[in-house]
Amino acid sequence: MKSDRQLVEKRPTKQAIILAILASVVLIVLIVIGSRGLRDFDSALIGYAVATIFAFAALVYRYTLWIGRPPTWRYFRAGWVNFLSWRNFRRYTLLIPKAWWTDIFAQTFIRQRSTLRWIMHLCIFWGVILSLLITLPLSFGWLHFTLIPPGNYQAWFFGLPVFSFPIASVIGFASYHGLDFSALLLLVGLTIALWRRITDAGLLAIQRFGFDLVPIVLLLAIAITGLALTASSTLWGGRFYWFISLTHQVVVVVWLLSIPFGKFFHIIERPASIGVTLYQTVNQDLKHYSPQSQSQIGRCKRCNQEFPSQQFIQDLEGVLGDVGQNYDLGGERGTLQEYCPTCKRVLRGEAYYQLMGKQFL
Repeated sequence: MKSDRQLVEKRPTKQAIILAILASVVLIVLIVIGSRGLRDFDSALIGYAVATIFAFAALVYRYTLWIGRPPTWRYFRAGWVNFLSWRNFRRYTLLIPKAWWTDIFAQTFIRQRSTLRWIMHLCIFWGVILSLLITLPLSFGWLHFTLIPPGNYQAWFFGLPVFSFPIASVIGFASYHGLDFSALLLLVGLTIALWRRITDAGLLAIQRFGFDLVPIVLLLAIAITGLALTASSTLWGGRFYWFISLTHQVVVVVWLLSIPFGKFFHIIERPASIGVTLYQTVNQDLKHYSPQSQSQIGRCKRCNQEFPSQQFIQDLEGVLGDVGQNYDLGGERGTLQEYCPTCKRVLRGEAYYQLMGKQFL
């Protein structure tokens, strides 16, 4: 007989598998629809498309398991509740756009640690994002270009004409070299990252080869082989193109399949921090609400020191209960979470003294 705990642990796994399968099926359907029944699908890019489908399914699987963890789910749910609140929307109208800018797009919070580190993160982040925004629609057949003689291109998206442009124009040059620009961005960020990894004593002491160095090496290989493809087609008369193309595709496929289980999964996790930012801000600002809401502010049971909010304390107690950790002190003393850090140390010292007497001193 399986225990209740084993059944509870297996339930999220089954849900994650079902959602991963559904997500991959939806993506396949979108590929078929967006490529007009695969008429616009480039068979030379099938490796990228298949790898992306598997990577997407794995991402949905892991993200579902991550969201299902007790602390993550409470913050995630509370973030959405706060976001959908009309009162919070009026009070924090600019908070979400600002959080997207500071936490995702510009990542200004990293600049407070180091300007060089901030530049490194920005280059790697935008290099990856821009390359995916170009590569994935092309691989799925959602985006393609047709020649309009004598010297124009017509851009198509989901089978619909979007716009046309001269080949010998800024738009034409940018369209042709878009992946080269993203590769150059990546090279700047990866060079800084690799230099820090081999010179910083603190990083050398804690870094892991598979988790910290392999992703950098893979992205370096992608950027270099991608630039080599352009060099082969424009400077070398097509020499070595087949070999470089195959090497580039293999490295990209390996990198795509590693995203759900490696360092770059944090790119998928990061947007959830917006909800945490809203949750924390709402709780911190409770003290500025009307007098009726002052009762929602948590206070230490011993010294009456103010906590962020009663909701924060309740959520913390709920998470500990979900993971099977009980810190009930018994009687009127409540739970350990109802005390500030200083009082927790005092309670611990008093408990030790009661057990050991003068030997404790």
